[in-house]
Amino acid sequence: MSRNNFHGAILALAAAAALGGCTDIYLDRRDTVTFAAGDAVAANKVTHMVDPWPPRAGDRNIAFNGERMQAAAERYRTNKVTPLATAQTSSVQYAPVVAPVSK
Repeated sequence: MSRNNFHGAILALAAAAALGGCTDIYLDRRDTVTFAAGDAVAANKVTHMVDPWPPRAGDRNIAFNGERMQAAAERYRTNKVTPLATAQTSSVQYAPVVAPVSK
């Protein structure tokens, strides 16, 4: 075997080893055409379902407050933002801790 043939064989072996890790189909050992195959039962269940939405999804009578909606639209139109009221989660007032100053 000549030196060029030896280097070519080593290069081909290295390329085959490097590209061998690019496929996951062989390692999965599946007998299907695609990875999503086998979901026919689940697809048929959903296809034949009468109404997949919850009953409240069809309710067109949505409760709203017209005055609040009008005020929000006006704030949006005039680009005026009202500050949010901060919610207090506790009734205890915490004072900041001040470290004593040493002289």
